[in-house]
Amino acid sequence: MKKTSAKKHAVPDTPPEPAASATTEADQAATDAAGADQPAAAEPAAALEAARAEAAANYDKFLRATADLENYRKRAAREKDDLARYTREEIIGALLPVLDNLERAIQAAREHGDGDSSLLEGVAHIHKLLKRTLEECGLVEITSDCGHPFDPEHHEAVGHVESDDHGEGVIINQVQRGYTLSNRLLRPARVVVSKGPAEETDS
Repeated sequence: MKKTSAKKHAVPDTPPEPAASATTEADQAATDAAGADQPAAAEPAAALEAARAEAAANYDKFLRATADLENYRKRAAREKDDLARYTREEIIGALLPVLDNLERAIQAAREHGDGDSSLLEGVAHIHKLLKRTLEECGLVEITSDCGHPFDPEHHEAVGHVESDDHGEGVIINQVQRGYTLSNRLLRPARVVVSKGPAEETDS
């Protein structure tokens, strides 16, 4: 009789699951590491933003300072020009009476028959040189001849008279010469203005 050998069926042992546990621990470690790195990454970004804000503020200050400097330069140049113009007007204005007196002296000498004297020639030469020098500085005589229209911007009426030869508002006589300096009125010409012909009255 044959012996039947009973086959032993090996029951496999249940293996442990270390891989899953290791994966979970790795994920947790990565999460913890990422959380730890977030503040470190935020610090450079905040510093960069602060640096940009500071740079923008400094650039704005630079623009303001540049504008202020340019305004100062323009104001200083304008004040310098105003001072030079004011000084020139004051000096030339003070010399106008000298020019007037020289002209009156020449006219009086000629009216009294001294037109050929050497003294008159010297005074006339001085008058000519002075007037030419002032003209080189920008002095221009205002036209105020007889028959010229009256201009209130350049003429000062010292009298109004009736005239059969001139219409109303026309200069009859010049009492004192007027001048402009660099296109600015320095002294108006003093003139006598016509009122026109006398009105006829019925007798």
